[in-house]
Amino acid sequence: MKKELMEILACPMCKGNLELTVEKENGKEIISGWLYCAKCNERYPIVDAIPNLLPPDLRD
Repeated sequence: MKKELMEILACPMCKGNLELTVEKENGKEIISGWLYCAKCNERYPIVDAIPNLLPPDLRD
């Protein structure tokens, strides 16, 4: 996931702001980490540079 995406990403549940936690990055790309919505208290994983913004009940 490119860091620039943070400018346009919003929580899929409430449209609130997302906070980024980076576990691993390669230059300008985030390989793994989390997107967190303080309003919903929900975390969305970033795995293999792809953010999973599906609602919690629809994830694997």
